[in-house]
Amino acid sequence: MPLPDSDAIIGMLPHRPPFRFVDVIDALVAAEHIEARYRVTGDEFFLEGHFPGNPIVPGVIQLEALAQAGALTLLGDERYAGKLALFGGVEKVRFRRLVRPGDELLMVVDVERLSARGGWAQARASVEGDTTCEARMFFAVT
Repeated sequence: MPLPDSDAIIGMLPHRPPFRFVDVIDALVAAEHIEARYRVTGDEFFLEGHFPGNPIVPGVIQLEALAQAGALTLLGDERYAGKLALFGGVEKVRFRRLVRPGDELLMVVDVERLSARGGWAQARASVEGDTTCEARMFFAVT
């Protein structure tokens, strides 16, 4: 069930379609935890060439979706109001399942450590309970 102010929270992201990959926020604890979703419609610009006749969401797009969800955990905290949360790095990435048109990507990001300039988080994307991508991500705040 989406948060009542889900659209307003998503609006804090500087990203706009076609490069915004968060549709709905189901749970948010600022600077700690987020659960968000993105529905792959099949009309995304990157699917036309990845791959013709066999569309698959690229792994880097899954990582970007996780980073956008993670950025919202920071932007929801008053300490980071008016700041820009950037994707600063990634490690321990694993891709475990293909994501295709019609799939709804559930993204869960848990913040491990934060400072005034950035932090680390564990991130996991899944479709219907099956993990598609997992990673440890670094966020830089400017």
